[in-house]
Amino acid sequence: MRTEPAITTVVFDYGGVLTTPGRTAVESWTRAEGIRPESFSAVLKEWVGHDAPENTPIHRLETGELPLEEFDRILAERLRRHDGRPVAAEGLLSRMFSFMQPDEEMMRLVTTLRRSGRRTGLLSNSWGNSYPWRRLSGMFDHVVVSGEIGMRKPDPRIYRLTLERLEVAPERALFVDDVRANVATAEELGMRTILHRDATSTRARLTELVPDLDNADQQE
Repeated sequence: MRTEPAITTVVFDYGGVLTTPGRTAVESWTRAEGIRPESFSAVLKEWVGHDAPENTPIHRLETGELPLEEFDRILAERLRRHDGRPVAAEGLLSRMFSFMQPDEEMMRLVTTLRRSGRRTGLLSNSWGNSYPWRRLSGMFDHVVVSGEIGMRKPDPRIYRLTLERLEVAPERALFVDDVRANVATAEELGMRTILHRDATSTRARLTELVPDLDNADQQE
């Protein structure tokens, strides 16, 4: 029976994996601002859905081609409030991301992996948002953010770049993301994957794939 190579490196997505689930953050944001959630859902389907064309505003934002301020304006024009008033464009995404807080259990999981001797990476599609680098500093061996390099998941090139920077072969790397299309590309490249739904299930699957994880968690 074929034995798979041991996993030496784990690469994480950021938003929705190391943070509050994206759906939860969006629900809190639309409720706080009185935005009709269906208007935002329609935009997502059009701009990043399965049948979305290339170079939508979200695609261009994620690759750094579209300035954040312009994206805020475009998105605000598409959203609708319950009271009929316009949505304020200035700082729109910043307000949305304010509802996306770190998932402490997932943060601890990254620390445990490093304690076990694994290398860790961050591969994130950025929506022009700022990352809590003070908190994240030292947690990852390498960080790849889409807007800084002009590529976005699920483009295979961004995965290859990440693997190259981490100096790891695909078969020794594990990728954790909450978007099925992103996970599918990683699998096509030979990486093992976890489709993240919550910290508990991801931790359980990681423990299966990294047998000494529990021992590392017990270390000081």
